Amino acid sequence: MAISLQCFLVLICISIFSSTIAATEPPLTLDYYKSTCPNVFDIVKKEMECHVLSDPRNAAFILRLHFHDCFVQGCDGSILLDDTVELQGEKKASTNGLNSLKGFRIIDKIKNKLESECPGIVSCADILTIAARDAVILVGGPYWHVPVGRKDSKTASYDLAMENIPSANEGLLSIIAKFLYQGLSVTDMVALSGKLLLLKFLESNQLRLDCSWYCVCELLAGAHTIGMARCESFRARIYGDFEATSGKNPVSDSYLSELRSVCPAIIGSGENNVTAMDNVTPNLFDNSFYHTLLRGEGLLNSDQELYSSLFGIETKSLVQKYAADPVAFFNQFSDSMVKLGNITNSDSFINGEVRKNCRFVNT
Repeated sequence: MAISLQCFLVLICISIFSSTIAATEPPLTLDYYKSTCPNVFDIVKKEMECHVLSDPRNAAFILRLHFHDCFVQGCDGSILLDDTVELQGEKKASTNGLNSLKGFRIIDKIKNKLESECPGIVSCADILTIAARDAVILVGGPYWHVPVGRKDSKTASYDLAMENIPSANEGLLSIIAKFLYQGLSVTDMVALSGKLLLLKFLESNQLRLDCSWYCVCELLAGAHTIGMARCESFRARIYGDFEATSGKNPVSDSYLSELRSVCPAIIGSGENNVTAMDNVTPNLFDNSFYHTLLRGEGLLNSDQELYSSLFGIETKSLVQKYAADPVAFFNQFSDSMVKLGNITNSDSFINGEVRKNCRFVNT
């Protein structure tokens, strides 16, 4: 007997949630450091202000680190660990861009400041989570409260980094499954996935942008509202179904020609060439990304799937909602970032530590 698509998806969800990492009710509180390190939020904020004002791209680097950390073992600072003789880190995983992640030195500097203020108290995992929130605020994004009390893991997982982080050409059901596994909903995925997938494929070393109110080269945020993508991440899209989803109108044809001039069809040619994720308001954090999807002009396959996939009944509705209501988008983005930060590694609360140096397990 043929099983209906709806039943099939329900079975997938049940299977996924049977082994999900909890993103709800973590053992975290807003006042965890109230007596032990009362200035922690001010110290992180001050350091982030310095780094983001000196180079707005630093906000993007930190936010990307936060996502890549939380999707592997939970938000436990494992992404910060360097390779050693005894430990294989996550930094060299291809899903992390083969060492393209940046921002580690910023976390190092914040950690040094906090170790001087209150040694051995604030975990690297908490530092990264707080810094990601402040990064968003500093480039014009919304505010959210950050519960703290995470411990740093003593392990990292190269394999989970390869498995858990979504890719630019991944299908919608696979991406949904990866978010559900983390305890995040389809709504969270639509609010966050554009940002998260964007952060994975940016190559911001090649450009500088004027910082208006949400312009960070690789950032952000609830959708690919700003930033740049590398040719290798969107080649399959522009030589694939772009024409079919955009309807072959003159404006879309002109845009497609421009994209193909940046990104040749031959694999290995122009891999590091970049183009704006949002060709309408590339320097602004707004909801124009969703309007781009409505026109069928999403740059990445994984983006356009949110609106055009046959399986995307719920995601299509959410894209339409955020295109029509930017306030709803901002509110959901804040809520979803809280849930992202609350993905915990239960083992780290039992066997974890507060690292003295975020790059290495304590000896």
